[in-house]
Amino acid sequence: MKRWYVYIMANKPNGVTYIGMTDDIEERIKEHKLKIRPKSFTAKYNCDKLIYFEEYEVDEKAIIRERQLKKWKRDWKIKLIEEMNPSWTDLSTNWSLDFNKIRNER
Repeated sequence: MKRWYVYIMANKPNGVTYIGMTDDIEERIKEHKLKIRPKSFTAKYNCDKLIYFEEYEVDEKAIIRERQLKKWKRDWKIKLIEEMNPSWTDLSTNWSLDFNKIRNER
């Protein structure tokens, strides 16, 4: 079954945040970290840390949630992040993605 993800990236704790949605979170996070789109918001502000995500079975629900979060006030977003990830740790750190190897292959 396909899964959808709404996620938040940041450049540092309490720093710049970016909210996105994807059906392949590992690939999408890899793209952010490698700055595949150099002129994108996440590349410009170095938002390369996955600090929050939610999983959905239906894309429509993920779309609604992404739009909802994008309209939230900053303090609400920070509270949401800190409920799941109080230290703003990069949640993708322990994933099996070897970004250095991928970078060197490019």
